[in-house]
Amino acid sequence: MTGRIHSVESFSSVDGPGNRFVIFFQGCPMRCLYCHNPDTWQTDGGREVTAEKLLGEYDSVKEFLKGGGITCTGGEPCLQIGFLTELFEKAKSRGINTCLDTSGITFKKSDTSAFDRLIKSTDLVMLDIKHIDPVVHKKITGHDNGGILAFAEYLSEKGIPVWIRHVVVPGLTDDEDSLNRLGHFLAHIKTLKALDVLPYHTLGRHKYEELGIDYPLGDTPPMTKDGAKRARDIIMRGLKDELRIKRQ
Repeated sequence: MTGRIHSVESFSSVDGPGNRFVIFFQGCPMRCLYCHNPDTWQTDGGREVTAEKLLGEYDSVKEFLKGGGITCTGGEPCLQIGFLTELFEKAKSRGINTCLDTSGITFKKSDTSAFDRLIKSTDLVMLDIKHIDPVVHKKITGHDNGGILAFAEYLSEKGIPVWIRHVVVPGLTDDEDSLNRLGHFLAHIKTLKALDVLPYHTLGRHKYEELGIDYPLGDTPPMTKDGAKRARDIIMRGLKDELRIKRQ
């Protein structure tokens, strides 16, 4: 089996536990307004590779990846779930830690068979929740968030460790009510291990210019570190409030 890969990063300390070999999958159905990888959107881009080829590239740098492993991101890796599963199964057979960074957009509660197989070789899922409100989520990404929230609940039920990622964009994803509601939802994810609240930045803006596409957020300023901390505090407060309610 082969898959389409945009690129790899041989060393990263921000894409899961330890130092990671990061594989960027080609293709994504979402069009997030703040996406910093628009060059991964098209499904026919990148290079075609086998799982063995990628594991060989990992082997060439594995001495520098102590305490880490492989992280698959994108794009959206689960668009190529068959290839992703084969890669993770081969990685696990070699004792390599596996991490999936996904939006969860391809998950369908009506048929989980492909995901049931995938998670057997997945050590950690980093799940991006763009917005808790379905209407705003569709405005931001072009898609409803029902399947994404169902995926979070599925991972919780299956006992898969989850790191939640949420990007805070000024005037778009930083309102207090929505952040509080996100916290209340996350209180029900029994396998939640971490919450990363990431400040919006404009570092990917030049890619839009190179691709000849308009940058959707125009002159929206980057989110400050203090703003991201405030957002995380609100989410955590909502989470703790919900946990108190559950204990009563």
